[in-house]
Amino acid sequence: MAFSSIIFLFYFLPLFLLAYLALPAARMWVIIAGSVLFYAWGEPFYLGLLLLFIVMNWWLGLRLERAPPALARALLVLGVGANLLLLGGFKYTGFLLTQLDALLHGLGLPALPVPSIPLPLGISFFAFQGISYLMDIRRREVAAQPSLAKFAMYKTMFPQLIAGPILRYRQIAHEIGDRRIDPARFRLGIELFIAGLAQKVLIANTVALPADQVFALPPGSLTAATAWLGAVCYTVQIFFDFSGYTTMAIGLGHMLGFSLPPNFNRPYAARSVTDFWRRWHMSLSSWFRDYLYIPLGGNRHGPWRTYANLLAVFALCGLWHGAAWTFLAWGLYHGLFLILERAAGHRPALAAWGAWVPLPLRHAYLLLVVLAGWVLFRADTLGHAGQVFAAMAGFGTGGADTLPVAFYAPASVWTALGAAVLMVLWKRDPARWTAAAAGTPRSERGDRRLALRFAGGAVLLVVSAAVLAAGTHNPFIYFRF
Repeated sequence: MAFSSIIFLFYFLPLFLLAYLALPAARMWVIIAGSVLFYAWGEPFYLGLLLLFIVMNWWLGLRLERAPPALARALLVLGVGANLLLLGGFKYTGFLLTQLDALLHGLGLPALPVPSIPLPLGISFFAFQGISYLMDIRRREVAAQPSLAKFAMYKTMFPQLIAGPILRYRQIAHEIGDRRIDPARFRLGIELFIAGLAQKVLIANTVALPADQVFALPPGSLTAATAWLGAVCYTVQIFFDFSGYTTMAIGLGHMLGFSLPPNFNRPYAARSVTDFWRRWHMSLSSWFRDYLYIPLGGNRHGPWRTYANLLAVFALCGLWHGAAWTFLAWGLYHGLFLILERAAGHRPALAAWGAWVPLPLRHAYLLLVVLAGWVLFRADTLGHAGQVFAAMAGFGTGGADTLPVAFYAPASVWTALGAAVLMVLWKRDPARWTAAAAGTPRSERGDRRLALRFAGGAVLLVVSAAVLAAGTHNPFIYFRF
């Protein structure tokens, strides 16, 4: 069940909030029941797997906290290994067997049966949650949750269950048993939810159709203009699709009294790839930093060890997104640029490049690098990515059946792209979300401004709902990760 669906907006969410607000003594059970229903709606077959993750990590967390050092290390290895085994078994078995089958075929040996294993919704997210929970207990950064019901509420919380942000237990441990919902915070949650819904429906969904159409074209039908259109549309789609979805999740969290961490901070406004990764999917990049990059040694053992660590982290970051060579290539591609930027920082002649390279050029560099990376990310195969790159470079001439760019980009697409540019340039501070959660007073600047915000939100909600009711293209990229 997607947030951007009529069923969720007008049936599930109103009924859930009504029960949640009307039954303050049973709110934990309302969250658990609603979240289980939410997950089972889209993935009933794997509901037992989700429950297995919950019980396994809760039990291991309790034993890990009380164990002596030697046993604690063994339990941590067991817990991390079990989470990775379940994740890898469902996500990478088919890919690895396909590669082995290709090798056997090349050697003239009998074919290997490759099973088709459906990927459970959200498994990449709740597996990483389990690992961070166990590692934080081992580091004495958080106490194990003694209540299975409270731990289940944390793990199943539907706003972040399917597509993040990757919510660490320590980030909301203080709110597990003490949540406060006041009118100002609830209103903030509604505003954020509507803003995220509009990003998803009015921008991401609008540019998703031309992106899908262009990337589905045969190589002979690609021209430079259509290839660039597809790449730009996908660059806009993936940001507003995921950012919109996580903004809705953060808004829902506020409505329930939880402070979910911001996941994006204007990443397309960055001036370097290093800065981009401080702003893009922040819950994932910080997870890899804290639980992989730093344990590997980080930047503490000289430049070459640092470069190796960066490359390993981003190779795994690519594979986390999917079991395909394109995702691995995308991760290595970003890792390479991070290494180049870090290496340049150690060269006196290049370290101050920001002082003599104009900001627009640095911004153009970042956008070009990221856009090319999204071509790798979106393409079906590395060969397909090469064909798109060739067309973008001017080697795609198209054929007799080639359609003009206007066929793929009507006025609605250009309007969505223009709105995307304005939103990328608009300076927003995600810290205000957590500030509101902490009870920081917010300036309303009078009833007029409040009324304007209310009216604007109502218009966005009505328009978004109307677009959804029309049955328009409504994919969600991160559901497949």
